[in-house]
Amino acid sequence: MKIISDIGIQIPTVYLPKSGIDPQKWAVIACDQFTSEPEYWNDVEKTVGDAPSTLRLTFPEVYLEGEGGEERIQNIQAAMKKYMDDGLLQPFDGFVYVERKTPHGKTRKGVMLCLDLEAYDYNKGSSSLIRATEGTIVDRLPPRIKIREGAMLEFPHILVLIDDPQKTVIEPLTVAKEKFETLYDFELMLGSGHLAGYAVNADFESQVVEALRGLAKPETFAAKYDVDKSLPVLLFAMGDGNHSLATAKAIWEKIKGEVGMDHPARYALVEIENVHDEALEFEPIHRVVFGLKKDIFAEMQSFFGENYKYTAAASGAEMIQRVDSAEGTKQLIGVVGGGQQFGVIEIANPPTNLAVGTLQSFLDPFVKNGGAEKIDYVHGEDVVERLSLQSGNVGFYVAGMHKNELFKTVILDGALPRKTFSMGEAKEKRFYMEARKITK
Repeated sequence: MKIISDIGIQIPTVYLPKSGIDPQKWAVIACDQFTSEPEYWNDVEKTVGDAPSTLRLTFPEVYLEGEGGEERIQNIQAAMKKYMDDGLLQPFDGFVYVERKTPHGKTRKGVMLCLDLEAYDYNKGSSSLIRATEGTIVDRLPPRIKIREGAMLEFPHILVLIDDPQKTVIEPLTVAKEKFETLYDFELMLGSGHLAGYAVNADFESQVVEALRGLAKPETFAAKYDVDKSLPVLLFAMGDGNHSLATAKAIWEKIKGEVGMDHPARYALVEIENVHDEALEFEPIHRVVFGLKKDIFAEMQSFFGENYKYTAAASGAEMIQRVDSAEGTKQLIGVVGGGQQFGVIEIANPPTNLAVGTLQSFLDPFVKNGGAEKIDYVHGEDVVERLSLQSGNVGFYVAGMHKNELFKTVILDGALPRKTFSMGEAKEKRFYMEARKITK
């Protein structure tokens, strides 16, 4: 397919389910959602039944720690081959313009394209054209590598951001979509909104490429962020699916010496979105710690010393209000459960710029040293409350960051602490729809 190497993209060949396959059963939410809520995935199983579905082609992480992982991977790879052999997936060449209506009624817009993994570096201090926005935990890659390594197809839930305040790349497609062929248009399962995809024609394909080139001009980049023209351009910043793209990169680095530079595994299919899309919201990602084995508050007091202060809150609403309206140099973190009902932790002289990073600097060693069974990362204060008030658990509520701060922060400070923000709540995440071949 057509490679546009100066901006690190490829125009893809995607595979879509053939006519007659129920798209509502085909499209399943990103595998890293609802990891502490197996009941959601039970509902997905019931919805799908025996119908062709991306549920059979992906590995929901709720099952990662269970039995039968190897068998599940073999079944996924066999299902990919069978679906292709049986002609269930049909090829389409070109960009796909995507509209996703969320359960809140807002419509997010994006374009499916391939990113060149040669232009991406997830390591700390990276200055590549495509960059991670949060710390990549290399220890989290092996299970993902195992799933992708023998796979014929990729199904991305990766959302990558561009910083396009003048709305030159994606938004013209919204106006022109009546001229495009509709590839799919349907309601998503389990109340997750609506998804539609359109085939971008050749004229608009060229327009998208030229608009991306415009964003990547060093002088445009330097003026936008008030930085020196010699500073390397950041065109694509990771939004969701950081570890999925890092997995694709790790495999590519491993095989490229054997397969050569024109292999399909050099590229990864993603959806790009404009950070200035009004429907795109950054949601905070909260923490729930399961199976406490030590007194977490005493451990925090010891870890942060005199900079630590805990005060009770009369209700969850009061806790949220105090955290969300925090000002000044002290960082505030909400607490749910852990033997208390609701409270707020104040950290003076914090070690990182964001409260979520300060909290993570404590939680990682606390869990590693046997303080609790595990941490999960959840969306929505209702989920934090429901899980954290269960015996033996504790939850931490953190405020979100503003999306307009993202690019400049990554350019000047590097990657943020992991799981700093989420693009929307769980049900607003990307659903698997398009496939792409990653083998020859």
